[in-house]
Amino acid sequence: MNFEQLTSLSALYQAHLRARKGQRHKGEVIRYDLHAMENLIKLQKKLETGRLKRIKYYHFKVYDPKVRDIYATNYETRVLLHGICDEILEPLVSKRLIYDNAACQKGKGTHFALKRFTHFMVQHYKRHGQSGYILKCDIHKYFDSINHAVLKKKLARVIKDRRILALLDMIIDSYHTVGKEGVGLPLGNQTSQWFAIFYLDRLDRFLKEEKRLLHYSRYMDDFVMIHQSKQVLRQVWSEIKQELEKEKLTLNPKTQLTKLSNGVTYLGFRFSLSETGKVIRRLRGQSKIRMNKRVKQVLRDYESGTIKFEQLQSTLMSYQGHLKYGTTYRLRQKNRRLCWRLGKNKSMDR
Repeated sequence: MNFEQLTSLSALYQAHLRARKGQRHKGEVIRYDLHAMENLIKLQKKLETGRLKRIKYYHFKVYDPKVRDIYATNYETRVLLHGICDEILEPLVSKRLIYDNAACQKGKGTHFALKRFTHFMVQHYKRHGQSGYILKCDIHKYFDSINHAVLKKKLARVIKDRRILALLDMIIDSYHTVGKEGVGLPLGNQTSQWFAIFYLDRLDRFLKEEKRLLHYSRYMDDFVMIHQSKQVLRQVWSEIKQELEKEKLTLNPKTQLTKLSNGVTYLGFRFSLSETGKVIRRLRGQSKIRMNKRVKQVLRDYESGTIKFEQLQSTLMSYQGHLKYGTTYRLRQKNRRLCWRLGKNKSMDR
């Protein structure tokens, strides 16, 4: 898609429909929606004349699973970011990524990565049994460390429209990590997700294509790989550090090389391999604690009237869907009984 297509009213209107999904109860969205066409025409003119002002963010913190600084934008900017992600970044970037680069892509969420890594463990067992090693890595403060100049060069290789590149440069330069000019992407900005999965594409290709590590999976800045040789993974570990230096990134000191038989934690689950080759995925202790806290909180919110029964039910069912990807029979039974009891009480109230 070129710049004219991105700034067409039809494209901006579709971006508005996607941006307001699940947000239509919010005052900012209601006000924008009341005069949607008028607001979209204003946005279109700003883009066409280059009068779009520097993006501003409002800051807040989230505390689950850990303290994070979130930077969000106003609704008009979110409409623009939806258009850029859905019409430009997704079609141009996604087809250049390796298959095992998960996150932010249709059909390639957490559950895709969990199933792929399970498949890799099974494949390794068929060839080498339980002997082998796992290298588990993640990037130290990934979003806060992404270099603007490096990212712009990467985007310029796949996007040729100068006006689109100028728009992306403006978005990238609208934020920087505190005390580090020209570095960092804001958590909470939709384009940041696409920039982040694309930024490490060269590392993905180095590991998959040059080092021939077939059993490799990455989800954003977390990545794991399996190999029968400890020496090979030690060498790979060293080479990963060198590759990341080119991207101006560093590995987290918690990076670990461990025996396959010891298992590994990935995306909230503890993976282990039985003697018969069965892959066991248990919910990580911290993940279980967070889930229980969240369930108790939504129950309190429901009892106090803060949320409706449908919202409570949706939360419980989403956990039920996530739990089925692990060896979590007792947790699922507990959650199922809670859903049944609440549903029964709801029907009796009627």
